[in-house]
Parts: sequence; C-alpha cells; structure tokens
Amino acid sequence: MQVFGLLGSPVEHSLSPPMHEAAYRELGMDARYVTFEPAVEEFEGAIEGARALGIRGLNVTIPFKRDALTHCEPDALAARIGAVNTLDLGERTPTGHNTDAAGVRRAFVHHGVSLSGRAVVVGAGGAGRAAAFALADRGVVVAVANRTVERARELAGEIDAASGHGLDALPELLADADLLVNATSVGMESDESPVPADALHGGLAVLDAVYRPAETRLLREAAAAGARTIDGTWMLLYQGVAAFERWTGREAPVAAMGEALRARI
Repeated sequence: MQVFGLLGSPVEHSLSPPMHEAAYRELGMDARYVTFEPAVEEFEGAIEGARALGIRGLNVTIPFKRDALTHCEPDALAARIGAVNTLDLGERTPTGHNTDAAGVRRAFVHHGVSLSGRAVVVGAGGAGRAAAFALADRGVVVAVANRTVERARELAGEIDAASGHGLDALPELLADADLLVNATSVGMESDESPVPADALHGGLAVLDAVYRPAETRLLREAAAAGARTIDGTWMLLYQGVAAFERWTGREAPVAAMGEALRARI
C-alpha cells in the first residue's frame, strides 16, 4: 500500500483526505491519505519518521509551510515564494514544491481565462505570494494590494513588472485589469469583500481563494458587474491535483476529486 498524508496543525477539518482518497478509488489504487498533527518543535522529526515508514509524499499546511523549506530541497518556485506545501519523499533528499501556484494558474485556465494582461492580487501573505509569482511567471503584469502597503511593496520588489500598493488604490488598479485574485481571508467569516463593488467590471476574471462559503460577497458583486467568477474550491482542487500528479506520475481524476471536495464544502 502507498501512503500519502498531510502535516499541519490543526488538520481535523482538512478537505485533502476526501479529495485524495477519491482519486485512489477512481483509479483503483492501493493507497491511503492520512493526517498528522505534530508539535511545532517536532516537525523535522515528523518528516524523518514519515520517510522511515515509507510514506511517499506529504502535503504541508499551517504552521509549517515556511519551516518545510529548510528540511527539503525546494524547487526554484517554492524557494521564491518562500513556502513549501508539498513534499516528495521518494528521492534520497526530500524535494519541496508549492502547488498553490499551480492551483491559481489551473483554476483560471480551466475556466478559459487567458493568463495575460494585467492582474491585481489582493493580499501579500502566503496565498498572495503564490498567486503573484504564478501569474508573473506567465508574463502577467501584477499589482499587489495589501492592507500594509510595505508588505505589498516588498513582495512586488521580488517580481519583475510588479508594483505594490495599499487597498485604497484598488479602484485605480482595477480600472484596466484583466484578472483579480483575492488572496486574503476576507469573506470567510463574514459577508464582506476586500474590493469595492463599484471597482468591479465586466472585463475581469475574478478568483477568490476563499472556499467557505463557495459564493462570497466578492463573487456575487463581481457576477453582478458582469465579471467571470471562479470560486476558491477550484484553486484548492488544482493544488491537490498537482500534488497527486507529482507523487504518482499519473494523470489525476479531476472530476472525481472535485466531486468529493464539493460534497464537503
């Protein structure tokens, strides 16, 4: 039996297990996906223990994504983003990857959105960094808007053809933007949007990284403005798809994984 899993704290509400287990069933694989919640000081030991037990790959979530960088050989993208969310333990030295970037790109592409033109990324945390690098690496001109403008400028300074701004610049930035990514948690706990409704327009494709609820206020207001909308389950799905394909070398059963994921939202 092949074993894969998730390292994080907390992990009890993770949607990764049903998504990956659905892929194993669909493909008839003798595999399981399990969760682990080590103490912060035991993270390195948890990786070594997983390798000793023959676990093939691990997803990594809060609070370990940055720590994972120092316990693997990160690929170039993960090193630039500054976070690892997928460990491949099949090599002599564990390799680290960031499939959140793939999640952003593939969510847009799945919906027929061209990765070109100008994008606005709201948020400069982990998800914002993944989105900004994912789009910039495809030639998109990226503007990062963040509550703390210094963090936005710091991130933009790491990316060619990028700029950093405060949230008050959103109306101006969005006027000629083609893509919008909300990479903050705004809209998860309350019916709020990080973007003024009157700044939205029909020329936008809007991806909200929030997946609970699937229809956020931002997406409702974007749809009302005529924009194309993409809910956060697509980003979550495709980051899982990318991890599955890296670990197994097989094409992921995207439909089965997506159905299992949405059944839990």
